Amino acid sequence: MSSKKQPIGYLPDERPPIVELLLFALQQIVVMFPATVLVALITGFHVSTTIFASGLATLCFILITGKKIPLYYGSSFSYIAAIASIMAAEQFSGYSLNEKISVAQFGIVMSGFVSIAAGLIIQRTGRKTIDKILPATVTGSIAMIIGLSLATNAMGNAASTGFIADVLKTPANFSSSIVSAVESGQYANYSWIIAIVTLISTIAYSVYLKGKLSQLPILFGLLTGYVTALVIGLITGVHFINFNSIESNSIISLPIFTLPKPSWAAVAAIMPIAIATIPESTAHVYQLDIYVNDLAKKKAATKKYNIADKLGLNLIGDGIGDIVSGAIGGPAGTNYGENISTMAISKVFSIPVLMAAAIITMIISCFTPLINVVYSIPNAVIGGLSIYLFGVIAAQGITIMMDRKVDMFSSKNLAVIAIILIIGLGGTYGFSGNGMIPMFGTEFPALATAAVAGIVLNLLLSIGDKDEAPTE
Repeated sequence: MSSKKQPIGYLPDERPPIVELLLFALQQIVVMFPATVLVALITGFHVSTTIFASGLATLCFILITGKKIPLYYGSSFSYIAAIASIMAAEQFSGYSLNEKISVAQFGIVMSGFVSIAAGLIIQRTGRKTIDKILPATVTGSIAMIIGLSLATNAMGNAASTGFIADVLKTPANFSSSIVSAVESGQYANYSWIIAIVTLISTIAYSVYLKGKLSQLPILFGLLTGYVTALVIGLITGVHFINFNSIESNSIISLPIFTLPKPSWAAVAAIMPIAIATIPESTAHVYQLDIYVNDLAKKKAATKKYNIADKLGLNLIGDGIGDIVSGAIGGPAGTNYGENISTMAISKVFSIPVLMAAAIITMIISCFTPLINVVYSIPNAVIGGLSIYLFGVIAAQGITIMMDRKVDMFSSKNLAVIAIILIIGLGGTYGFSGNGMIPMFGTEFPALATAAVAGIVLNLLLSIGDKDEAPTE
C-alpha cells in the first residue's frame, strides 16, 4: 500500500526554512523588478526611490491587512501615461525634476483615497455588492487584458529593441563591438537566443523539476539566461552584461526622497486611474483565493483561507500603498500579477517570504553595487521571463471565469467580456501605441476605460435581474 506524497508548497501563514525563505524572496524580487524599474524609467522618477517605495508599501500593505493577504505592491503600468503627462506638462516646464515629481506625488497620494473609499464601501455592504459591480466576467477579463497588454513589453525586451534604439541614436556612448553588432543585426539575433533559452528553460523547470526545486523555476530560468548571456559575450565579444550602470565612488547611496506638492492638475490626471486598479486588484484577490485554497485542500489543511472575503481590506491596503509610495517619491502602484504568477507556479504563498522580499528590496535600493547587479540582468533575460509571466497573468483571467462557472453562452456575459477585451487591447495597441484612447478632444487610459465600460454595461444589463448568490 503506497502512501501519497505530501504536496509541495507553503500556505500564507507558513514560514519556510531560512535558506529557502531567502531564495523564494529573491525569486519574488526578480519578477517584480523589471516592471517596477521600467515604470520609473518611463515616468522619470528616481529608480532607487521607486524600488525602496515598493518594498515599504508592501510591508505596510501586509501589516495593515493583518498578514492575511499574500500580495506584493509594485509600480503600475496603468498610471504611466497620466504621470508622464504631468511630468511633461507645459505648465511645469520650468520646474526641476524633483519639483515635477513632487507635483505628480500629490495626484498619486490622492489616488490612494479612491481605493480606500472603495474598500470601506465593500466592508460596509459586503462582498455581495462587489460581486454585482465586479463579477467574474469583469475581473476575469481585466486580468486577461492586463497580461496581454504587456505583451509588447515582453517581446520588446526579448529583442532588446529599447537598447538597440539607444545604440543607434547615440553610438558614441557605446563600444565599437556593440555598435557593430547592432548595425549588423547580430545583437538582435543573440538577444533572441538568450530570451528563448530563458523562456524554454523556465518552462522546463516549472514543469519537470520535482520536490523543493520545483518552487524556484523563475530564479533558475533567470540564472540560465544570465549564464547564456555570459557565454555569448565570451565567445563573440558582444557583451550583454554591464556592472557599471550607476557610476559612484560610494557603496551606500540612499534614495532621493521628495514631498508631495499640492496640484489640482495632478489630481485630475492621476486620481481617476485608481478606478482601473480596483478591478485589477479584485482579480488578484480572487486568483489568490483559488490557488491558496487549492493548495490547502491538497495539503489536507483544516484551515479555510477566506482571501476573497477580504477584498475590502485588500483595497484599503492597496490605497495605503499608494499613499506611502507617493509620500516619499515613488510612482502609484497596485498588487503585482507577476508575483501572483510566480506564487501560482512555485506554490509558495508564504507571507514571511513576501516580507523578506520587501525588506531585501529596500536594502538593495541603498547599495550601489546591489543596484548594479540588478541592472546587469540583460533585457533579453527579462523578456524571456516576461513572456511566460505575463502570459500566466492572462491565463489566470480564464481561471477566474472557469472557477466562477461563467456562462459563456449568455449574451450578457459575452457582451461584457467582448467590450473589455477589445477596448482594453485595442486602446493599448492602437492609435499612438501609448495606451491612451483619443476621444472627444481628450485622451482616456485604455485599461481604465475598458474597466469602466465593462462595469457600466454589466450594471445596465443586470437591471431587473433577480438577486442570486454568486457561483463559487
